Amino acid sequence: MKKILSILVRNRPGVLSHVAGLVTRRGYNVESIAAGPTQDREVTRITLVTSGDARMLEQVTKQVNKLIDVINVEDLEHREAMTGELALITVSAEGVRRAELLNLVTLLGLTLVDIREDSLTVMVSGSDMSVDMAVSGLAPFGIRAMARTGLVALARPVGSILVQDKEDPWC
Repeated sequence: MKKILSILVRNRPGVLSHVAGLVTRRGYNVESIAAGPTQDREVTRITLVTSGDARMLEQVTKQVNKLIDVINVEDLEHREAMTGELALITVSAEGVRRAELLNLVTLLGLTLVDIREDSLTVMVSGSDMSVDMAVSGLAPFGIRAMARTGLVALARPVGSILVQDKEDPWC
């Protein structure tokens, strides 16, 4: 079972380290962690994705909420959240397969960010499933390097219209 926590913290040095350290010290697995500023320069939003049994996941929320610089912790259900991820992927692009790869890049709607004689780098953004699909599609060409941001999430406002429709892989 996975859990997404959206954590608002005071923007101070070491806060991200404190959150990650608390989770790992307790033996919880961090699937991904992403942090960035909010509209308020004094506040940072940390999106933490972790996994474990129900009791363990409840403890994560309680423990994070006790940290001094934590303002608010929201436990988000994946289907009730707006989520996104970004990835940069460098793929081998040699010989006759180069044209096939470029067609796949177009088909998947990826953004081409760098072209070399023997490789190309693409950017994909969207749901975590979109990123996973792009990685799977590019894998047969030989992925040389990849960087993923990890999931970022916000609670879906009550009454919002669902634009990002996907099956829930989190249950």
